[in-house]
Amino acid sequence: MPNPLSHPRANLVYAAAFVGVVMVVFACGYRWAGWSWGDAIYMVVITAFSVGFSEIHPVTDPALRAWTMALIVLGCTGIIFITGTLVQWLTESQIQRALGGKRMENEIEKLKNHTIICGFGRIGRMIASQLEQGGIPFVILDQAADRVAEARESGWLTLQGEATDETVLKGAGIARARVLATVLPNDAANVFITLSARNMNPGIQIIARGEVPSTERKLMQAGANRVVLPAHIGADRIAHLILHPNARELLGGRTKSSLDFEHHLSELGLDMEEIEIGVSSPWARRTVGEVEKEATGRLLAVAILRQEGTTDMNPQPAAILLPGDALVVMRRGGRG
Repeated sequence: MPNPLSHPRANLVYAAAFVGVVMVVFACGYRWAGWSWGDAIYMVVITAFSVGFSEIHPVTDPALRAWTMALIVLGCTGIIFITGTLVQWLTESQIQRALGGKRMENEIEKLKNHTIICGFGRIGRMIASQLEQGGIPFVILDQAADRVAEARESGWLTLQGEATDETVLKGAGIARARVLATVLPNDAANVFITLSARNMNPGIQIIARGEVPSTERKLMQAGANRVVLPAHIGADRIAHLILHPNARELLGGRTKSSLDFEHHLSELGLDMEEIEIGVSSPWARRTVGEVEKEATGRLLAVAILRQEGTTDMNPQPAAILLPGDALVVMRRGGRG
């Protein structure tokens, strides 16, 4: 069991309490001897801190002299104790910080085929959380001390510094990394990081964030393998939810599994779409098989949302589409 006296912070509290008790007790003693409170407190302070000023009142009584000698011994001991614990606390904090940084550097040096995340903002936090759940090793780079401290509290490997600095990238193991994700909200910085990373490790996969669509081409020219435009993706998803709400409900709401499924569909160039079957629709009163054949493989029927509120999942080719129904399809190769 750890000894509480081995902790500098606890020692500092005990030392301060000891000095406080000594000063109160001895001030009361001088007050009892007939001194005013101001004189008593002043005498205790200059004696305990060994200032060496002259006595406030002549100390001729043997009992008062013994009281003063006890104050010198206990007061000086308490001040030495509190000074020593304060120095110990500050010193150990610096040592622990230095050792913690060195230990983290050693752990980063052992990494291979890891991911480097440049920027620990909102997107950086989400990426780190997902990678941790997936068991993928990663290092976070950020210049802000508060964000670095937050990442370290989560147990994640971090380096504080500008990701645009090649020295910092080298410290993060850019030569051994498999993926670099630069997700800073600054397009110019992301372009510069992409250029540096591609130059330092030609085989690394680089995923870059862009704030405006015009940056996508610059990032690709700088060496990025993939460019993600968060604003564009968000707007596209909101519009799709407005246009095709029922198609998303078939995935079971906004659960993690449905989001993963949508992500995989997007990676494959697929998307789910809801097609309303109106009275004048060319597909009204036709079979699902005829619709799929006419689309020449560009879509696959997933479900029919019937006008009366029922749903036919995985409809048979002979199923007939009626006016008022909605056909949910998996579309490939864009619209048309």
